[in-house]
Amino acid sequence: MKLLIISGGSKGLGLALCKEYQQHGFSIVEFSRTAPHPFSVSVDLSNSKESANVIAKALAPLAAIEWREIVVINNAGTLNPMGPASKKNRDHVIDNININFASGILFISEALGHFQGHSGKKTLANISSGAALGGYPGWSLYCAAKAGMENFIASIALEQDLESDPFCAINIGPGVIDTDMQASIRKAKAEDFPAVERFIDRKESGDLRPPETVAADIFAITEQSIVENGRRYDAAG
Repeated sequence: MKLLIISGGSKGLGLALCKEYQQHGFSIVEFSRTAPHPFSVSVDLSNSKESANVIAKALAPLAAIEWREIVVINNAGTLNPMGPASKKNRDHVIDNININFASGILFISEALGHFQGHSGKKTLANISSGAALGGYPGWSLYCAAKAGMENFIASIALEQDLESDPFCAINIGPGVIDTDMQASIRKAKAEDFPAVERFIDRKESGDLRPPETVAADIFAITEQSIVENGRRYDAAG
């Protein structure tokens, strides 16, 4: 038996990942606000403390099952609010950090805590972004959270080296994908996101990859016979 635990699987890349793993025989538990699937659990990731309680409750019965393979994918995220740091609404800032960073940390921590002792193959994958590697004007919160999550995973990888039944902890750069998030970027005002024209050009030039293609690439990464702990993989090859 194989299990996928994923956050943000309601649409876009997350939805494509659910479909990809399901067709390869994985049981799935998915955490999102809208919870559209039979295997979904509704959770408000902007409330990080409450979301951790919901996640823990959902994972507890699954931890009692002997799984041959477990894949944990941290995928949930939001760009909002875009715009200069000097103009951010404090409540929107807190929501962004909760969704992109605090809830991601708690989601992963709960998964590790519940399944650390399982002896099967275990992979923890954080879906990252080019925003983790450098700044974008108007994306200060998103860039900060993505960079923080990458280093969180890098630290977990070192911790897992000390475990008798370790997870392989990796970051995955998905590349540019044709999703609702990309559509929202193209609708941004130039004063909020000065690089908006570059993202419009990417769409018009056909540079955006279908989420199904990226999901298949991510599946191939996690299903390698040897996944390199601590590595940053590129889903584009």
